[in-house]
Amino acid sequence: MPAIRRRAVLLLVSALLGSGLAATTGPAAARDLPPVTDALRLNQIQFIGTHNSYHQMPAADELPSSVAGSAADGFRYQHASLTDQLTDQRIRAVELDLNPDPTGGRYRYPSVRRLAGHGPLTDPEYRRPGIKVLHSADIDYRTSCISLRSCLGEIRAFSDSHPLHTPILIQLELKSTDATARALGGVDVPAWDRTQFAELDREIAETFGPQDLITPDSIRRPGRTVEQSVRAGGWPTLSQARGRVMFFFDNASSEPGAPSRLRAEYLRMHPGLRTAPVFTRGAVGQSDAAVTMVNDPRGPHLDEIRRLVSAGYLVRTRADEPMSTVKNDEHTRVAVALASGAQDVTTDFPVPGMASRWGDGTFVAQLPGTGVVRSNPISAR
Repeated sequence: MPAIRRRAVLLLVSALLGSGLAATTGPAAARDLPPVTDALRLNQIQFIGTHNSYHQMPAADELPSSVAGSAADGFRYQHASLTDQLTDQRIRAVELDLNPDPTGGRYRYPSVRRLAGHGPLTDPEYRRPGIKVLHSADIDYRTSCISLRSCLGEIRAFSDSHPLHTPILIQLELKSTDATARALGGVDVPAWDRTQFAELDREIAETFGPQDLITPDSIRRPGRTVEQSVRAGGWPTLSQARGRVMFFFDNASSEPGAPSRLRAEYLRMHPGLRTAPVFTRGAVGQSDAAVTMVNDPRGPHLDEIRRLVSAGYLVRTRADEPMSTVKNDEHTRVAVALASGAQDVTTDFPVPGMASRWGDGTFVAQLPGTGVVRSNPISAR
């Protein structure tokens, strides 16, 4: 949708919301939560995301115990297409694992296919140069959208057909060579260097224009760092963020105060995250810190998440981990994750029935009610 038309539609909806003539995004899940309005900021809502959102179930003969052992259970889950997740499953955050493929064809013949006696993959998308979306190039390769371009194309198509959608968070994990895969004779994943980061920026820009993105520059307040800006309420309101997407790297600092090599390389390209389309995951208090992850919301992590959310950060946590959570029927973890206030609560089981092969088969992680988002139980009060 052209930017001018999109802005006009957003202004119309904002006016209707203000006059009480249009519905909010969704009802509050608990009676004591305020209703969702377009005045809430991005850090004042909560939504469900999916973990490894592209992931497809491995074939039984391509995941022998000699390769994955007991860890094989962790690969046995499958998601609907990104389109269906966004359209039918109330998902507003997706995770994509990125593998550089600058010349094309690098990931056409996964080791597990070769060991199972199968031939190379035939989809022509594997032959084309460009970043590929795969969990493990040689061991756990099945994906609903092979390339980053195709994954982002699905999200863009959804956005164009639903121009008033609440913002979509896109988590990017930068993959490297897997030691087990290398031992099996698998391929080396090219290192993430300046060239590969430039390609990532380019592929994002091919799909989304500046008007479609929530970027570090768009939330930065004059004279302040990104971290200072989010602490000062710099996140956009829903009115400002509708129809937009936001990217962040989940690769973190190696230790407090010390950047990981990947984060440091990206910050050299974009000092202070200026002109960057992707948020880095700086340690708390660092100038680029805005989005972070606390994957387990239980125990002492609950208070940690609440402190981060109260300070203004966006936090991702997990309602489950394949497959131990569902096999052990840990239904309480979903409630803990939602109560933590983490804005992005991710799951492998966003709709009923997906856990039917595990535990009692009833595990599901959803927002209460029917809304796509709800008011955040910590930051919206």
